Amino acid sequence: MKNEDHLHSEPNLQHRMLQRGDLLGPDGQLLEAGWATQPIKRYDRAMIRAPGHRIKEWDYYLIAGDFYALALTVCDNGYMGLDSISLIDLENRTEKTVTRMLPFPMGRRGLPPASASGVVRAAGKNYELTFRKEGAQRHLYGHMYDFGGERSPLLFDIILHDPGEDSMVIATPFDRRGHFYYNQKINCMPAEGRCIFGGRDYLFSPASSFGVLDWGRGVWTYRNTWYWASASGVAGGRRFGMNLGYGFGDTSAATENMLFYGGRAHKLGDVVFNIPKSGRHFDYEKPWTIEDGQGRLKLDFVPVIDRAARINALLIATDQHQVFGRFSGQARLDDGQWIEIRDLTGFAERVTNRY
Repeated sequence: MKNEDHLHSEPNLQHRMLQRGDLLGPDGQLLEAGWATQPIKRYDRAMIRAPGHRIKEWDYYLIAGDFYALALTVCDNGYMGLDSISLIDLENRTEKTVTRMLPFPMGRRGLPPASASGVVRAAGKNYELTFRKEGAQRHLYGHMYDFGGERSPLLFDIILHDPGEDSMVIATPFDRRGHFYYNQKINCMPAEGRCIFGGRDYLFSPASSFGVLDWGRGVWTYRNTWYWASASGVAGGRRFGMNLGYGFGDTSAATENMLFYGGRAHKLGDVVFNIPKSGRHFDYEKPWTIEDGQGRLKLDFVPVIDRAARINALLIATDQHQVFGRFSGQARLDDGQWIEIRDLTGFAERVTNRY
């Protein structure tokens, strides 16, 4: 039997950042590593003391209902810009991703230094993506006229209602000087709007569709493998979400693992993703389990579709498996209350990058 004192104490050993201030010092070093529920540290790209081609900045949105999901990415990786749209049909077990890349943006894309305001806009041949933060709303709209070929446009116009509740914020150092990752994940944003593709309307209703924002800024090391799972929906009669992840950087000060229930964050310690294997290879489309080290989380994850991508181009390589499916299990909040999770739509992923 597990020690109950240990279950309650381990998350509290993680360092919670409470003071507002700069993220980086004059030498470009991370001033404080830890977690928070709001982005209280100020990110300033000009404070970074690393070459421009090593700086990575991105905004990633996922809007998901029970039957389909839309993923939108605008990324500036220094030597490479990346704009991407994915449409995932969970009912028919299909997905389509189209990505546009551009060389050496080196910060010229002008991604905002904070998630609370500003406009992200990316445009190229036959496409445009705009993410606009307006008060308590995030307006995502755009098009890709050749998403399915010359005569198959995709259009989207979606509002995410940002209720100003707790979110996951973490400042993570790496074991190399001047390298860090500053990240905010906002779960459980009610979504409304539509995506049009292939003669079909994909409608998102705030009663059953939710958005998540992955806002990231930092200087990464060259080789990394990460695990990330995210889901938002309703459990126990209230909005419920979770952000789970590990695998990169020095997380001795804090992990990114959190549950969200009724707008409040509940901090977890370490978690592990148990992905089935066939011989030496992962079998991503067989059921996974996810659990923590304090007995507060036990999840079964049933995959529906693996959105896989693999690139190997000299210095740049990626092997991505973002698996969409359903989570079921139990989670315990900070006050000891257990939440039953049943068929919660979300994803779990394993990504290996050399970039």
